[in-house]
Amino acid sequence: MLLIPWGLAVALAISYVMFVLTHLAFGVMLAGGFVSLYVARLEWCDPPHRLGITMTAGFFWVAAELLLPGLAVACKEWRLLQGVVTLGFAPLSACWWCPSLFPESARWLLATGQLKEGQRALRDLAEGNGVRLEEEEICAALANGQESRSSEEGAPLQPQFRHLGHLLRTRVVWKNSLILGFTAFIGSGIQHCFARNLTPYGPRFYFPYFLLAACKAVALLFLCLAVDRFGRRAVLLLSTILTGVSSLLLLALMQYLAAWLVLALSILGLLASQAATALSILFASEVLPTVVRGSGLGLILAAQSVGWAADPLMALHNSRGFFLHHVVFASFAILSVLSLMLLPESTDKPLPESLSDGENQRRPPLFYAKRRHRHRCQDHLPLLASPSGAGPYDPDSYARLVTATQKMLASRHGAGGQQARPLLRDLSGHSSAQEEM
Repeated sequence: MLLIPWGLAVALAISYVMFVLTHLAFGVMLAGGFVSLYVARLEWCDPPHRLGITMTAGFFWVAAELLLPGLAVACKEWRLLQGVVTLGFAPLSACWWCPSLFPESARWLLATGQLKEGQRALRDLAEGNGVRLEEEEICAALANGQESRSSEEGAPLQPQFRHLGHLLRTRVVWKNSLILGFTAFIGSGIQHCFARNLTPYGPRFYFPYFLLAACKAVALLFLCLAVDRFGRRAVLLLSTILTGVSSLLLLALMQYLAAWLVLALSILGLLASQAATALSILFASEVLPTVVRGSGLGLILAAQSVGWAADPLMALHNSRGFFLHHVVFASFAILSVLSLMLLPESTDKPLPESLSDGENQRRPPLFYAKRRHRHRCQDHLPLLASPSGAGPYDPDSYARLVTATQKMLASRHGAGGQQARPLLRDLSGHSSAQEEM
């Protein structure tokens, strides 16, 4: 809603201070709109379609990036370009006046205890899809489930909203957020190191810009083909390893490598870093609980923006310190490989709702197993396995136990030991009879 007035204020800025302040406010509103759209799109999807819908939105983002230079050439003035881009958000403002175009997430409403609003959102969604619901039964079941969860946690049956402070007090959720934010920071910050090697190749007309956008499209296509097959964590680990290895090879052997090999390693590193960044954001949105998904995802996107700031900072200093910058990010990429092993797997799993659901996530095996092969992928512990011929009852072990117990009691003096001897005789006779059988 506030994107349009702040965007127009940027276009109408009459001084440098006004331009900076209005552009800062416009950036804040734009970031909030992006997070809201990303989270709402994810929460309205079922697990099998989360990846496809997210990658489709990513392709639309890439298409907009490819069209932006042409729009800039057509407008020729930055004020006119800012106005045209701002008016492109006009359809989003219609969602404020017509909530049916952009409904509130029923998942978030139910997770925060807003039962009536959640039921109303589900009812409106069902009516829009032409599905008739048994309102009393389904809504009552949702309400009872939410009330039982609240009563188990000892919380009142009132809407409860979580913020970033609650996220900082968790252990598993905060660990996952730190790891994925660190990976997104590395993936976005190291892209400048690879793109700098590609500048001499190609024309001057926005070549690095078009190259980054094209690599992002290829990276999204790779994620569409590989993530659901091998799992989020395995693909993210592969992308980070390729990023780190490509960066280290360019650092150590760039002076001795052929030009075509430098070009190939730079493109490979750029593709891998783009894939790692996009997958880190998707992965974080799936492992963060619903009650703190917006604030946690905003924190991770902030880390990604800090990595993006490396490109203009290097340009301001005429690429001074570029080697140190490359070394630091390459070392961080190798370091993040070890931390990625601590992440859970979210492929085909429901989104965590509460903080306790996020804390209960555990680290699975490295490679995601298919449904038809999951029964073969269980851990095999031969030292703990029982012999194949042994059953639940072993007469030899039982006879040895009786004999040892008889000797222990016979060594004691007193009435208790004398009363135990007839019982032991019966037990020993029972075991010898079973041995003869």
